[in-house]
Amino acid sequence: MQYSYMVIDFADLGGDFAAGLDFIRDCGYEGVELNLTPAVLGQLDAIERAVEACGLVVPSLLTGAAYAEGLCLSVADSHRRAGAVARLREYLPIAQRFNAILVVGLLQGLRADEPDAEVANERIAAGLREVGLAAQDVGVDLVVEPINHLQVGFNNSVGEVRALIERVGVPAFRPMVDTIHMNIEEKSLTQPIFDCGDALRHVHLCESNGGVLGSGHLDFKAVLAALDAIGYAGFASVKVYRQASLREAAPASLAHLRGLAG
Repeated sequence: MQYSYMVIDFADLGGDFAAGLDFIRDCGYEGVELNLTPAVLGQLDAIERAVEACGLVVPSLLTGAAYAEGLCLSVADSHRRAGAVARLREYLPIAQRFNAILVVGLLQGLRADEPDAEVANERIAAGLREVGLAAQDVGVDLVVEPINHLQVGFNNSVGEVRALIERVGVPAFRPMVDTIHMNIEEKSLTQPIFDCGDALRHVHLCESNGGVLGSGHLDFKAVLAALDAIGYAGFASVKVYRQASLREAAPASLAHLRGLAG
């Protein structure tokens, strides 16, 4: 398994983002997960040069920022749904360029967008099917992130995501896990990993409090053991979104994980 560091806000890398990427590499990470915000989309050429120069890869790209523009896969407004599908299709060449996975989560929408879960899932599946078929043509993999019910309206558990992917019926889609969301939605941090088995395509490692790994109560040693047991060989992205800066969180979190494996 390889570790990447998730950069949610590109500004966190600092004014010289190439130096920020160098710092992530020097901490021992092999990749950097990026959020497809306007700040990232506006400088893809420079980012590509910088990651190549420092020897990192971009294993995965987050897509949820587009929800802030009104794009949503579950909403009744067909124009907003079509916009969400079109945007995900526009991201496919970017994912292909970086040889990255596209992560779909927030674009599913909230219960405020569609109160009826069955109606919402029918729309979500239809939209993702269209995206998935286009992704197959260009060799891009996609994952659906199981996000807790406080942040996304639908498919909050790993089991629900697996059922959605089966409903979509396109091999380009695979399941992923995120430890902070599993801590809320699941009875076990490890059983969902075993349930995914060799279909598991991506992992987010996030502490129970969203801070530096090891500062909360999650049993990352058990998570790592489960991933090893299923032979997971992809990337696991460290996600820290509060209580610490990138320069504090990146080295401390990786040191915690390596200490557990030692």
